Amino acid sequence: MLWVYTHNGVAMPRPRKTRFIQWDTPVRYYKPQGIPLADLVETVLPLDGLEALRLADAEGMEQDEAAKLMGISRSTFSRLIAEARGAVATALTRGWALRIDGGPVEVGSGGRGCRRRRARCQDMADKPEETKRSEQPDGHQDDG
Repeated sequence: MLWVYTHNGVAMPRPRKTRFIQWDTPVRYYKPQGIPLADLVETVLPLDGLEALRLADAEGMEQDEAAKLMGISRSTFSRLIAEARGAVATALTRGWALRIDGGPVEVGSGGRGCRRRRARCQDMADKPEETKRSEQPDGHQDDG
């Protein structure tokens, strides 16, 4: 059976499920150096897309594990990361600004993954920001 959501008799898409992200980025724009932001075309990377990129590419998590952490299905995670990679690739190859904003997200440790991984989430929360950025997955420090 097909369910159609309506509002005042008009068919609407199904409401998006909230995605849990572990942190909110302090940086909202990336752009080519030397070109004023006002002169650039911009593309948007939603916060949930950035979190998907972080979990899959920066943390090296499997899609099943990352999807559980965000409180979404694996197929939704797969679509989300494909869209995020597309937005980043478009911005980089065309010289556009990348604005990080929006998406149905809840920031903090409310996701299913943090309840199961309370120690890991707490460890990340306790580390200074510089350490989080410089640590490599194999435990070695970045040289610069």
